[in-house]
Amino acid sequence: MRQNNTITIGAGTASPLLARLPGYGTMRLTGADFWGEPLDRTGAIDLLRKAAELGVNFFDTADFYGPGVTNKLLAEALYPYDKDLIIATKVGAKRGLDKSWLPYGKPDELRASVENNLNELKLEHLPLVHFGKAAHSPEKFEEGFATMLALQQEGKIQHIGLSNASFDQLNTAIRMGKVASVENMYSYTQRVTDPNSPYGFQGGEVLPLCEQHQIPFIPFFSLQTSLPAGPSKMDELATQKGVSVAQLNIAWLLHQSPWMLPIPGTTSIQHLKENMNAATISLSPEELAYLG
Repeated sequence: MRQNNTITIGAGTASPLLARLPGYGTMRLTGADFWGEPLDRTGAIDLLRKAAELGVNFFDTADFYGPGVTNKLLAEALYPYDKDLIIATKVGAKRGLDKSWLPYGKPDELRASVENNLNELKLEHLPLVHFGKAAHSPEKFEEGFATMLALQQEGKIQHIGLSNASFDQLNTAIRMGKVASVENMYSYTQRVTDPNSPYGFQGGEVLPLCEQHQIPFIPFFSLQTSLPAGPSKMDELATQKGVSVAQLNIAWLLHQSPWMLPIPGTTSIQHLKENMNAATISLSPEELAYLG
């Protein structure tokens, strides 16, 4: 649960992680369509270092961002890592040559991705790995999560989370072992699963289950694709409070649950600072009711 703008991941384990809010999502540091190197690689390195300097200690990445781009940017910018730095990566997807997103979950594929993440990030073990794509059958999901638990026992992974997880998948994982976090799409305008969404399951279905089991919930794409289009209550209230719509969206997320860990991404240091300041914005019960 959130305390003093921090949240504990893996509470009750021998090695819990303390993340400061908000975190930072690296996905937007890649090139167009989340493919290839950023246009300004030096600027991306500078931004990551500024984020750490300003107090961000939770960075979300994946070996399929780029692919291989954000992991290597993090290593170049921040290695050797501060002892309280948390790098959360994920496995379960790869990029096709046509820039498509291809889910996978066979044990050998998961092991190869974990090793790839270790190498790219220059780590001996991964602090937090999110597993899962919506395309897995129940049997394949169980096989994949069992592989993740085995990798944890081998010391490759410290904590295991889920990404794009359905309600049933989360229940299955909870039954099989310790789930440290869940990373699903969730925002002011996108709270339940859209069957036409290319991004898998959204968070509205699993957030209550996370709260029940005291599992931190990490909403992704909370800004990239999901801010209100055109005039809205969010715009009106942001103007009244003298903040940006993006800042208000992050504040709204933090007010939805004490288990919420937003990871807004940006390529702008100015926006990075604004996103961090959003954690200090207070919303009254009346303001939350107005937003709906």
